[in-house]
Amino acid sequence: MKTLALIVALLISNFFTNAQENINGITITVTVPNATSSEGEVLFGLYDENTFMKAAPIKGEKSIITDGVAKITFTNVPAGVYAISCFHDINGNNRMDFEPNGMPKENYGVSNNSMSYGPPMWGEAKFEVTSENLELEIRM
Repeated sequence: MKTLALIVALLISNFFTNAQENINGITITVTVPNATSSEGEVLFGLYDENTFMKAAPIKGEKSIITDGVAKITFTNVPAGVYAISCFHDINGNNRMDFEPNGMPKENYGVSNNSMSYGPPMWGEAKFEVTSENLELEIRM
């Protein structure tokens, strides 16, 4: 009888623990495996459709680069549809630099690794956050 009571108590506590995780949101871990140097940092932005390529990110993170790899984690992300962009801020000015002709001077990447000519497009970069934590890799 004690064993049964213990099992029921563990199941109930596991239910409340999982419910608390879902209330707090999902974790998205993003890795950039191919930074060309360890200079500067990689800046990441999490966007929804209304802010992608138009406004400041919903959440932003920075990562140092170690052995060509940058890694960050967005926490407490509510369910929804998002896109992530990142760029290698070599000179540390916290913004992406461009050539006079409009071409980026610094490497960049977006979720789903869609790298078409021109600016990234929401439809190619978006992904859905549901009830599971995510691990994404973005190549620059």
